Amino acid sequence: MNSECGFTFDEAKFDALCKDVFDSEPSVQRARFNGLVEAHKQQFGVDVEEFYSSPGRIEILGNHTDHNGGKVLCAAINFDTLACVSSRDDGIIEVKSAGYPIIRVDVNAPTFSPSELGTSTALVKGVVDYFAKHGKAVGGFSASMASNVPKGSGVSSSSSFELVIAEILNVKYNDGVLDAIFKAKASQYAENVFFGKPCGLMDQSAIALGNVNLIDFYDFENPIVEGANWSFDDLDIFVIATGGDHSNLTGDYAAIPAEMKEVAECFGKKLLCEIPRETWESEKLSVKGKVSERAYLRAEHFFEENERVERAVKAVESKDEHTFLEMVNASGLSSRHKLQNTYSPVGRNRNLENALDSVVHIDGVVASRVHGGGFAGTILVFTKKGAAEAEKAFNASFGKENVFKMSIRKHGAIRLNLEK
Repeated sequence: MNSECGFTFDEAKFDALCKDVFDSEPSVQRARFNGLVEAHKQQFGVDVEEFYSSPGRIEILGNHTDHNGGKVLCAAINFDTLACVSSRDDGIIEVKSAGYPIIRVDVNAPTFSPSELGTSTALVKGVVDYFAKHGKAVGGFSASMASNVPKGSGVSSSSSFELVIAEILNVKYNDGVLDAIFKAKASQYAENVFFGKPCGLMDQSAIALGNVNLIDFYDFENPIVEGANWSFDDLDIFVIATGGDHSNLTGDYAAIPAEMKEVAECFGKKLLCEIPRETWESEKLSVKGKVSERAYLRAEHFFEENERVERAVKAVESKDEHTFLEMVNASGLSSRHKLQNTYSPVGRNRNLENALDSVVHIDGVVASRVHGGGFAGTILVFTKKGAAEAEKAFNASFGKENVFKMSIRKHGAIRLNLEK
């Protein structure tokens, strides 16, 4: 596969990469790569030098635990932000994504601007600023990008974008030596400080790390990562968007960490993670009457969910599919009945609950749960491999455009080795 822009692909490497990174046939990816190369040549008038890819992510277990220092089981997926890159020596980063205006950032002055809140420019500036403030090298480049990470479906399209910027800076200016958590923190900083969106570190960590990982957030600055190699090849994974508007649900989301912290304060702690599990079990009834019943149940969910995460990662590592699926289903039930984030009286829609109720009756479905924040949004569903009737039923119930079949990706945000 040769291009007229000066980049010559190694065919054997490309074919192997399609299977290893994208879990797809080479013919599926060729159009993406060729289209991006052509767009880069037209936009910047220079040769492509490198390619980068940054995945989306799924939360397998660990629903609303990270903000209280808990544990999450998460994974990178085979949907990605793809970038082709050329060097430049003027200290300017220019990024052109299909359908969006060009982004231009001077790495010597990545200043915060309130007018850029919520923009991709803010994300680029934020990553650059974090690198610079932590003594890492920064520099310019030109990048053309195309993403197939579904937006608004809870698989972190913005984090995927942030991490591809971080990885380009890592490879081009820092010899590729920066670890995954540093890049994740740079991306989180960009989103929190420059973009204006409060978020934890889970999304960015999952994308930076790749594969399946248990992440323990007891120490927010130094999360502990325990990896597991995914081998459940007889399962298919779906994320399904159920609809619903998130815009008026800020109070619902904020109440979850706030109520968990109320319970922690009853024990003289700031976060639930600071309470030993044995202490919780022996003294939990003492908090009844001091906090709401919902807050008590949400704390119960926190402790039980942490144990489910631990059991699930062991099951993945030991290839115990039965226990893994059991934990996924148990997580879903706990989110619904204890965490209580599948319905909001404010949002006044039962999309999530109705979706969860419907998928369990579909032949081929083996596990399901709410995915991510909840109240409105997406569900995660595992089916038997090749359960065509299940996929057909999903498409009929939710619309094909809202049903995303995906697989676990071994690699986090990386530079793609494609040169001859």
